[in-house]
Amino acid sequence: MADEILLVLSTFPDLETARRITRDLIDKKCAACANILPSIESIYRWQGKVEEGNETLVFFKTSASQFEELQKMLLQLHPYETPEVIALSVEAGLPAYLQWVTENAAG
Repeated sequence: MADEILLVLSTFPDLETARRITRDLIDKKCAACANILPSIESIYRWQGKVEEGNETLVFFKTSASQFEELQKMLLQLHPYETPEVIALSVEAGLPAYLQWVTENAAG
């Protein structure tokens, strides 16, 4: 496998925003695919207050070489002032699937 695979997590305010941005990132080959979890409850501290609300979580599968572009595009398209962008290295997986991610997340 030529490129490290990353699982990138990001939350969105609603399902439609998550779908729109995800489609754009897939179209631009910033990620090979994404899974959208439409309803999660988030509790967090923001500007000195504890907040809570419903959000949509997206798991993006991408190559390490596309991470900077994915992050850049998320920052441009995302409605949050400081969006969640967390990347986790994929340590193992079905080789054919990981190869597919590499091939489909290439700029």
